[in-house]
Amino acid sequence: MQIFHHSTNTLAKVSIFGALFAAAGGLWLVLEVNRSSYVTQAGVARIQPVQFSHQHHVGGMGLDCRYCHTSVETAAAAGIPPTQTCMNCHSQIWSTSPELEPVRESFRSGKSLEWVRVHDLPEFAYFNHSAHVNKGMGCTTCHGRIDRMPLVWQEASLQMEWCLTCHRAPEKFVRPQAEVFNAAYEPPADQLELGRKLVQEYGLKPRTSCSTCHR
Repeated sequence: MQIFHHSTNTLAKVSIFGALFAAAGGLWLVLEVNRSSYVTQAGVARIQPVQFSHQHHVGGMGLDCRYCHTSVETAAAAGIPPTQTCMNCHSQIWSTSPELEPVRESFRSGKSLEWVRVHDLPEFAYFNHSAHVNKGMGCTTCHGRIDRMPLVWQEASLQMEWCLTCHRAPEKFVRPQAEVFNAAYEPPADQLELGRKLVQEYGLKPRTSCSTCHR
């Protein structure tokens, strides 16, 4: 005696495959959302207490990154410039601009400006600026064309898969040491050939083990 109709087998198969496709689709959706700017904040400009324009200072005036970020070659952190650095110029230039009043007030009071951090790595991730710039990794490789940003935004996702892209194939990104702080540097047509040469010259051996960044 047949209890179930023949169509039940078809319905069961459709249900099973439907559940598998739904699970796969759900996983894909989670991964895509995790990579989106909503989660990573990539491409989102930060509002600062003073709207400092890298486009004007770096792209227009040609200021070197190291003028403000003085410890980038010697320490893990690039460093945030003290108010005195700003006042080196702005005690004479735009010295009465209302937009720069927070800078002048900071200088008078000795209280640092509270800048909004743009590239905010989680505490469980370790990154050393000096280890990268001293081995031919340019500022724009991670930060994007900072010389074109009127307001600073996070160019990359800063997720682990993004970091591993470079650690697994540094020859695609390494540049001559003299070009590390050149914001307008463009990779040559023979980047892979040049990159392989520089990897050998600089002794690059980037690790991909968990303990490299998670300490």
